[in-house]
Amino acid sequence: MTRVQANLLLLLAAAIWGGGFVAQSTAMKELSPFWFIGLRFAVATAAVLPFVLLERRKAAVKTSRRHLGLYLAIGLALFGGAATQQVGLQTTSVTNSSFITGLYVVFVPVIAVLFLRRPPHWIIWPGAVMAIAGIYLLSGGHLSALTVGDGLTVICAGFWAIQITLAGTTVKETGRPLALSATQFAITSLLALIVAAIFEPVSLDAIMGAAPEILYVGVFSSGVAFVLQIIGQRYTTPSQAAIFLSSEALFGSSLAALILGETIPPVGYIGCALMFSAMLVVEVVPELSRRRAQAV
Repeated sequence: MTRVQANLLLLLAAAIWGGGFVAQSTAMKELSPFWFIGLRFAVATAAVLPFVLLERRKAAVKTSRRHLGLYLAIGLALFGGAATQQVGLQTTSVTNSSFITGLYVVFVPVIAVLFLRRPPHWIIWPGAVMAIAGIYLLSGGHLSALTVGDGLTVICAGFWAIQITLAGTTVKETGRPLALSATQFAITSLLALIVAAIFEPVSLDAIMGAAPEILYVGVFSSGVAFVLQIIGQRYTTPSQAAIFLSSEALFGSSLAALILGETIPPVGYIGCALMFSAMLVVEVVPELSRRRAQAV
């Protein structure tokens, strides 16, 4: 596979994830948040399982008790991110959600410092300032315009950052990203269905009404897109992968405008640009610095 083909796969994965924001929003016209999360990740678990079985045949490391503990922690982080994002979509727009969720790119290095004691690249701090300014401008330049949903989505980005940090460490130990994926999907589905069964009403008609969104997000966003990402990243550079995967936010906002008719204030476009720039610089600049250091 050529690098151009790999980057196109990553672009397709980002487009699928961007469409997932629209599906998550429209699904709640029929189904409550936790029922949607539970059913979505149940489908995702089933979609990934065949790949897990293939991966298992080539596994070089046996799953230990420590690995199971890490899988549980990652599943809890995924549940926290999915829950805050889905509930947040009740009071924020798809555009805001897609861009604010992308803040995980900034949060990941910060969490690595706090918990793994890894000093960050200097670009993290201006990147964080750019991201915060972007959120402010996305709201129209008025703090009162920020909604509870926006705040929940910032928390969601924090959960995604924890999930990504732990997942990266765990996959290096186990060499089994698909097994980790299926396990975290199953944990998230189970927890969400428990919460839904206790607190949220449901009917077969509601589930059938949201079935297209459940299948899209479950099969494509969590199953197909994940596999595309794994394949694509094997044949391209980390900096190029970051650029293509970060376009998820742009696809999310574009599809929200085309399908849902969402709009943002003029100054909000500057906020989007700042947030997208923050996502890119914290990934690309450290990689370029590393290359220059190796070349010297």
